[in-house]
Amino acid sequence: MSTSAIFILDVKGKVLISRNYRGDVEMGLIDKFLPLLMEKEEEGNLTPLLQTSGCTFMYIQHQNLYIVSVSRNNANAAMVFSFLHKIVQVMSEYFKEIEEESIRDNFVIVFELLDEMSDFGYPQTTESKILQEYITQEGHKLETAPRPPPAVTNAVSWRSEGIKYRKNEVFLDVIESVNLLASTTGNVLRSEIVGSIKMRVYLSGMPELRLGLNDKVLFESTGRGKSKSVELEDVKFHQCVRLSRFENDRTISFIPPDGEFELMSYRLNTHVKPLIWIESVIERHAHSRVEYMIKARSQFKRRSTANHVEVVVPVPADADSPKFKTSVGSVKYVPEQNVLIWSIKSFPV
Repeated sequence: MSTSAIFILDVKGKVLISRNYRGDVEMGLIDKFLPLLMEKEEEGNLTPLLQTSGCTFMYIQHQNLYIVSVSRNNANAAMVFSFLHKIVQVMSEYFKEIEEESIRDNFVIVFELLDEMSDFGYPQTTESKILQEYITQEGHKLETAPRPPPAVTNAVSWRSEGIKYRKNEVFLDVIESVNLLASTTGNVLRSEIVGSIKMRVYLSGMPELRLGLNDKVLFESTGRGKSKSVELEDVKFHQCVRLSRFENDRTISFIPPDGEFELMSYRLNTHVKPLIWIESVIERHAHSRVEYMIKARSQFKRRSTANHVEVVVPVPADADSPKFKTSVGSVKYVPEQNVLIWSIKSFPV
């Protein structure tokens, strides 16, 4: 099932704007949201999904706002949360900053966006570039568009027709981050690589692109295991990818959106050697004095470099007047986060 209504609230629970999609819930139910949220928070049992009076609240918090979905039925939670985050993403591209003031100042355009992005509670047009064709910054539809833009009714809703460039270019970036947990003895307890393929596309017309993957790349569904294979998990593609083609021959075939977008994301659950190894020694002295000695050494190859490295060191909440001494980089105390941040512009090999 889908969402019945969407509400945008301020931090005090006051409704800034709402859209009732299905008419099967009382709009006054939203008054129960903030008290229920505070009750769960006091109990230490806060979850992104709250239930009361036969309805379900699913919400996300952004800046000083709550974006809340209300559903009477058993809604698809994954779809609803994805839609809520998409609302934030689209409005960020319209207003840059989404805050209480920007919602009030752009009330008409926000209501139009909520109206166009969902049909009877089901996500419909969620690509900001398509929405911007007929929902303008002035908050009214273009008078020169007597019918919906082709992209809305076209099979390729994420790309407009008639795009032209003098020079056709495609840029592809593979961005990976390492998440690693080590014990006090130095043993790696858990490690994974989270990656994404991001593209910038400046091509004319309706081009079809194909991207092939290395034969060593496997996916969860294959069930095949090879000692030298790389198994990707939690793979998520952009909606432009032809999944049927990918299932058949593992070729990523797609008509890309114009501009910048994320083609796919993935997770690699494998043993990873830490690129930078951190050692810490903590000595507690008299008169509530604590001394930290932090050592860091690189474990990557000499031909690689690590720039803009930050080592975050947690300190007690009552820390006062810290003093620093470092052989490389600089250290600053961030009291609002109760941490020391050791910044190294170029990490020595």
